[in-house]
This record gives sequence, structure tokens and C-alpha cells, in this order.
Amino acid sequence: MMNRRTFSTVVAAGLTTSALGLGSRTVASAAPIQNVVLVHGLYADGSCWTEVIRLLQAKGLKATAVQNPLRTFDGDVATARYTLGLQDGPTVLVAHSFGGMIVTEAGIHPNVSSLVYIAARAPDAGENYPALAKQYPTPPASAGLVISGDLEQLNQNAFMNDFANGVDPARARELYAVQAPNAVSLPATAKTTVAAWRSKPSWYAVSKQDRTINPDLERFMAKRMKATTIEIDAGHLSLISHANEVANLILAAAGQHS
Repeated sequence: MMNRRTFSTVVAAGLTTSALGLGSRTVASAAPIQNVVLVHGLYADGSCWTEVIRLLQAKGLKATAVQNPLRTFDGDVATARYTLGLQDGPTVLVAHSFGGMIVTEAGIHPNVSSLVYIAARAPDAGENYPALAKQYPTPPASAGLVISGDLEQLNQNAFMNDFANGVDPARARELYAVQAPNAVSLPATAKTTVAAWRSKPSWYAVSKQDRTINPDLERFMAKRMKATTIEIDAGHLSLISHANEVANLILAAAGQHS
């Protein structure tokens, strides 16, 4: 067994790293993990992982992006579990944004060896996440929600300037075009029954310029879970604007060198 470190790292163009302390959990030494399952959040679909997938594949990993229905929390969790069941061995389970709710619930699956949160929600078991978020200043993206019937999504202005800030505008427009609407009730009613990060080694990437989830809330969740943590000078979509840093964090969770 080897002690697992808890880092707080400031990444500016992926250059600066500092270790701040030791975590109490341990993980077994093992061969590098070959499977990665990637879970997207609201206002997105699986294509948001394209840049990261390309980098992971170049390192010989099998990467699979889940396509969440975004209608009910149970349905999203079931979809993630289905994908995890298709993996042929230990798997790094990765979440972005609302996907952190799904990963926190589904991450107890026996195939999951470690968890990676990218600017993601990381609730405790049974926690009221909206109430937790209200303890921090409201980020601007939420003001751009457009509701039609039982579904909602971000308007173009909020998507481009608050959700995809820092992303190349042409790429941001592509992402806006494939934005998946979600059930209006989903963000407020989703609630985990377990917290996989309490039993699985966890990594977290904070987005310092996030306008969708408050960066201080991200820092609180990362510290609470004793995650190996980096900070990226990026908006909410660091997985696109800073794909190398995100891929390197996933590789670390898989036991591989970047």
C-alpha cells in the first residue's frame, strides 16, 4: 500500500505544481488502468469530450463518452452504470459539471477504480446541492436559462460568454449547436444516495474563471473529498480550452505518466 497524497496545484498553462499535504486514504499499487468513462453535464453532450478523448487514445487508453438523457437523475445514473458494465477491467470514471452528481452515485460500481471531477458537482450522500450552492455567489450562466415546456437550455449569449468562456468561438458555436436540453426539474431534484468519493481515490480540476459553478464552491468540494486537486486558469469548459491539463489529470488517476 502507498499513501495517497492530496495536492493543491495551481496550473497556469500547465506549468506550476505545488504539494500541500497528505490525505488519509490509501490506494493499492497496481498496473496502469486502461479504461476511461467520461460523463458530461447539463447544456452539453458527449462530444464535449472530443479533445480529451483524442489525447487519451494517443496514450493507448480506451475512452468512452456517455450520452446522458438528462431527463431524470435515475435515468442518467442507469446510463452511466450500463457503460461501466461494458468495460473490461478497472476504469477511471470522469465527470464534468452536473455529471459529478451522476459519477458520485454511479462511482461505487465495482469496475470504478478512481474518480475525476472537472469543474463538477461533488455532493455528499443525501446532500441538497442547490442549498449548498446558495452559500456562494450565484455565477452568471444561470441567468441565461430558456424554458420551453418541461425542458430548458442556455440561450446563445449565456452559452458563449458564461458557459464556454475561454473556448475558441468557432468551437463554442459547435458546442452550442449540439447543446442537449434537460428536464427543468433535473438540476433541483437530483440527489445522491451515496458518495463514491468517500471510498474511491478522487482527483479534481478547479476552473479559476468558471462562470457556471462558483470556483470557491469547487474548491470547497475538492477539499472536502480530500481530492488530488489542480487549478486551471480556465472557464467552465476546461476540458476543451485546456484539454492537455485535463487529460494529464485523468492519466494520473489511471496511474500513467503524462
